[in-house]
Amino acid sequence: MFISHLITKRIFAVLMPVFLTACYDADNEAKSGQTSSQQSNLPVLEVYKSATCGCCKKWMTHLEKNGFQSISHNMNDLASFKSDKNIQSQFQSCHTAISKDGYVFEGHIPAKFIQKFLTEKPEGAIGLAVPAMPLGSPGMEAGDNFSPYTILMLMADGSSKTYAQIKTLQEQYQ
Repeated sequence: MFISHLITKRIFAVLMPVFLTACYDADNEAKSGQTSSQQSNLPVLEVYKSATCGCCKKWMTHLEKNGFQSISHNMNDLASFKSDKNIQSQFQSCHTAISKDGYVFEGHIPAKFIQKFLTEKPEGAIGLAVPAMPLGSPGMEAGDNFSPYTILMLMADGSSKTYAQIKTLQEQYQ
């Protein structure tokens, strides 16, 4: 009986990663409701981040659940990259996304506002930013905890304007 138990444990140990990987892939497709061919038609955001940033990965999952395809690029020198993209230090967060049109999306911006911006393409704007890492923003979820925050529109001249005020947890998703 002891040998049978050991064999069962070894089989379980070998097959569990295969099972989990299959479940993960099926679960991701089911959550997004899209096949890989449908995903190729989605707008793409190239996300530049630190390799160890967990909230960046959560934000990318938020994007993918809300109509975007995201491609991750891990970088060691994000500060220089952000500077090259004209994102001043007071507007910076932990990650920067770039659209195919070259617009920048800095920080934990809800996907619905990125979609709106890409549709409008405001004149003189280079993108949007949510400075720092507001509690409760996409990727920074902590249960019902939430800190209101402002989404800024970054202008080519280095200035910013208020693009949206997020006062409640629900506002960022509705």
